[in-house]
Amino acid sequence: MNKVLVETSARHVHLCEEHIKVLFGENASLTKKKDLSQPGQFACEERVTIVGPKKSIERCVILGPARKATQVEVSLTDARTLGIDAPVRESGDVAGSGACKLVGPAGEVEISEGVIAAKRHIHLTPADAETFGVKDKENVKVKIDSNGRSLIFDDVVCRVSPSYATAMHIDTDESNAAFCMGEVYGEIIK
Repeated sequence: MNKVLVETSARHVHLCEEHIKVLFGENASLTKKKDLSQPGQFACEERVTIVGPKKSIERCVILGPARKATQVEVSLTDARTLGIDAPVRESGDVAGSGACKLVGPAGEVEISEGVIAAKRHIHLTPADAETFGVKDKENVKVKIDSNGRSLIFDDVVCRVSPSYATAMHIDTDESNAAFCMGEVYGEIIK
């Protein structure tokens, strides 16, 4: 069977170098707290507050390493709470997306775009993509069997790269909808 590990990706922020310095100080750099499943990616000790027109979310985790552009990934529930229009997009596709203010201990940054709800996706190594019979950018369905909340996610984009570890990422809204608790696997359906 085409089973893939399903991981919940909670709200987080990716920062560019310029914004790290504004938020945390001129000599600041991101401090690794723990490694994530994707090679080279890590959760940081540093936290920021996301400020929207309606409310704020404090102590939001930052993922490292630094990126070329600052990006904020929230669930649609978070977006409603903040009062931000966060379109469903693939990571990096931020043109015309939501705006917010980020507040750190040393300063604050207004971003005019960069707030998205990440499109559900599967990171795949080329070998695993071949095994599953999928290609980069292909959309598939993934069936998750759970206790009373089994469902099939449609519109799951496959992202293939030798720099990835194979895992599906869904946000907290999607995870709760499927009652994903503990280690969860989904079946890829074409």
